Amino acid sequence: MHDTLPQETPAWRLLEQGIAAVLARYGYEEIRLPLVEKTELFQRSIGEATDIVSKEMYTFQDRNGDSLTLRPEGTAGCVRAALEHGLLHNQVQRLWYMGPMFRHERPQQGRTRQFHQIGVEVFGLEGPDIDAEVIILCARIWRELGLDGLRLELNTLGTPESRQAYRSALVDFFRGRVQELDEDSRRRLDSNPLRILDSKNPAMGAVIGDAPPMSEFLDDDSREHFQRLQELLDAAGVTFTINPRLVRGLDYYSRTVFEWITDRLGAQGTVCAGGRYDGLVEQFGGRATPAIGFALGLERLRGLLPESLAAAARAPHAYFIHTGGEALAAAMRLAEELRDALPSLRLLLHCGDGSLKSQLKKADKSGADLALILAEDELQRQVVGVKPLRGGEQFEAAWPALAVTLEKTLGLSSPDAARPVSALSL
Repeated sequence: MHDTLPQETPAWRLLEQGIAAVLARYGYEEIRLPLVEKTELFQRSIGEATDIVSKEMYTFQDRNGDSLTLRPEGTAGCVRAALEHGLLHNQVQRLWYMGPMFRHERPQQGRTRQFHQIGVEVFGLEGPDIDAEVIILCARIWRELGLDGLRLELNTLGTPESRQAYRSALVDFFRGRVQELDEDSRRRLDSNPLRILDSKNPAMGAVIGDAPPMSEFLDDDSREHFQRLQELLDAAGVTFTINPRLVRGLDYYSRTVFEWITDRLGAQGTVCAGGRYDGLVEQFGGRATPAIGFALGLERLRGLLPESLAAAARAPHAYFIHTGGEALAAAMRLAEELRDALPSLRLLLHCGDGSLKSQLKKADKSGADLALILAEDELQRQVVGVKPLRGGEQFEAAWPALAVTLEKTLGLSSPDAARPVSALSL
């Protein structure tokens, strides 16, 4: 579990605000959920035989003897909240949430015990059109964040009935070749045999390759649903690959499952994953409700974010330097007036001692585009020196015109919009 230091938080904010802006444009609304839920919520939804429930959850008893768990994922809590507050009765809901999740895993690059996700859940729509929308939404997030090198893999798990038939066939197949299974796969043979298909052990490649495919057990409706999804993605220009071994690690998935994967993060290459879970609401005691969702791993997305964007998100637009005394008082007043006039302006006012030369060095080191200079001469003439720090000639601006000058010089599109550091409108 890691601290996020001040030099790192602007990049995180860029991701969080940027993704939230895209979700708002698609009509998704934010829901905020507790970090702690009753343990049985996850046992019922994720599945007691999964690695998450059997090995990775942070579970404890409170003073009343109730078993509570730090949330390892967000879907179960979102379904619980939607049912508890009557959000699903004859309604379509497009919801999203953000925050930390907790799993007691072996820490490695891209995998920590406290990690952060943005989750998206849609309730009340059963057609392949909403499956296509959530995948197309992901593709837009990647484009607008400037993330490349991500590829989409798709599969379908069919209905619970067809999945159960496939599960039985897998068990029979793998029992016949049990000597070729590694220890982890033998453990999963009775509890969660579909996860054997997702093994990362290269020595398992041959036996997994010979296993029967899910497509042989699909019902007609699931087959048609999956075919239509592919047609919609093709029409939208979203490239994908069918991966018949993609099963996901949670018991509640049915029909469509998908992952966005990169080769730039080592072994932990999945940055976004999700799928349909049409039976989960009913499993929690609600009416049968179709549903689909996905989760984005923010730590992994941060690893893909171009450093130029991360640096730009952190740097001030301008650094205000002065000679102290009356110049400091005037600079402080001017800085407040600029912040009033340009709410999006990131302006850093120098505090403490230092010559103009040393302050200029600090201004440059801050990454600011401009240094604003107020010395005795400028104070008498009621102007501010404006020095571009990334190339360009120094000039002066009168105090009344300073806000308009900075708006134009910095490319602030309006007093209500920050300087764009990417294609996103934050």
